[in-house]
Amino acid sequence: MIKKIHFFAVLLAACAFMAFPAFSISKSESEALLQLAEDNSAFYETDFSGNYTVVQEKPGEGKNVTEAILYRRDKTGKWTILITGPAKEKGKGYLQYDDNIWFFDPADRRFTFTSAKDKFQNTNANNSDFTPQHYARDYSIVSAQEVKLGNMECVLFELDAKVENVTYPKLKIWVTKDDGLVRKKEDYSLSGQKLRTTAVPSYQIVKANGKSYSVPVSMLIQDNLRGKKIGDKVQYEKTQITIKNVSFEKVSDTVYTKPYLEMMSSK
Repeated sequence: MIKKIHFFAVLLAACAFMAFPAFSISKSESEALLQLAEDNSAFYETDFSGNYTVVQEKPGEGKNVTEAILYRRDKTGKWTILITGPAKEKGKGYLQYDDNIWFFDPADRRFTFTSAKDKFQNTNANNSDFTPQHYARDYSIVSAQEVKLGNMECVLFELDAKVENVTYPKLKIWVTKDDGLVRKKEDYSLSGQKLRTTAVPSYQIVKANGKSYSVPVSMLIQDNLRGKKIGDKVQYEKTQITIKNVSFEKVSDTVYTKPYLEMMSSK
């Protein structure tokens, strides 16, 4: 009887240990770093704009290139994407305001409702990839471990969503300890299936308004659900997003409106 009690006591203790988050840094340090990673993805004091080149590569089918201009006003949760190329896609656009996202197609001059979870121009990027990332606000930390990513000292976070309106319910993110920048991200389903992997190899530092802002030079997204077997190996679809001509100058309020997209589509 004593042996049985001892066994169950050990088992309960093991389960209790597994139920608590695992941290190799203090809980307060991990929470502060995760908040910094979120803050680095947003620009609440200023407007933001940049030229985006989105290159999708489908195995065996070649590449598709989309050119666009992104405008963001994070303070009010507004953003506009204007497609500038190729010619057959030019004039299409996306607009978010009042927590709604609209897609404009100049072919029929209609706005249709879309969402943050939807694919951008049928690539492997989601509409949410172009907006601030709310890691600390929308997710709980399951674990935070100090790891190496290449030659970078990072903290690997495992995150579970604590709200419903997120693009992915589970995340793993690698955040550099010295500057709080996300260098790698893995998106998971609720069941734990890996859906996408995103790498951010480098950032550009842009000084404006007396501050320094960190903006990715490029992001490479691999879709772990969309692929094709070529030879003996499965090759997955990939989308690379490159960001240039970054500006933090204020833009006109009209840029964040439906009439702006309608006007620009006719040029």
